[in-house]
Amino acid sequence: MVDVKSMANPLFLREEELRQGIEMLFFAYRDFTGEPDAILAEIDLGRAHHRVIYFVGRNPRITVTDLLKILKITKQSLSRVLSQLVSEGYIDQTTDQADRRKKLLTLTEKGVDLEHRLTASQRKRIARAYRAAGAEAVQGFREVLRGIIDPGDQERFEIVTQTMPVQRRGKA
Repeated sequence: MVDVKSMANPLFLREEELRQGIEMLFFAYRDFTGEPDAILAEIDLGRAHHRVIYFVGRNPRITVTDLLKILKITKQSLSRVLSQLVSEGYIDQTTDQADRRKKLLTLTEKGVDLEHRLTASQRKRIARAYRAAGAEAVQGFREVLRGIIDPGDQERFEIVTQTMPVQRRGKA
């Protein structure tokens, strides 16, 4: 069997293919964020709020410092967004009992509801694309995305190869 990865195809490294990949990422991001943007606009919030809500939801009790590392934004930028989300009841900010200098962030019930509304269309969009592409293409897509991510954050996304379950014959 020929190892497809070892067969370098110079076509996908040509300028036009690289530019098409960049353009596709722009269009995909625009469409991926379109529905959540509309929901956020209705409640006078923006994409920065969405990112904070998403990552606090994915990492309950995350510290402000760890959230800053994920978002790679300034403390001042986060402070403005976080203050609004706390004051409007989307996020609870508590003091860590082990280290009182740390602030822990958790979504409130209102925050969880908003996070689910914002990501519902995104989950559907990704699920539809994954189903249409198939397991091998999804694996390749994940590898490409991981390769685009800065090395310091790549470890967050272990690439797990898809294996087919072994069919056993005879006694169960």
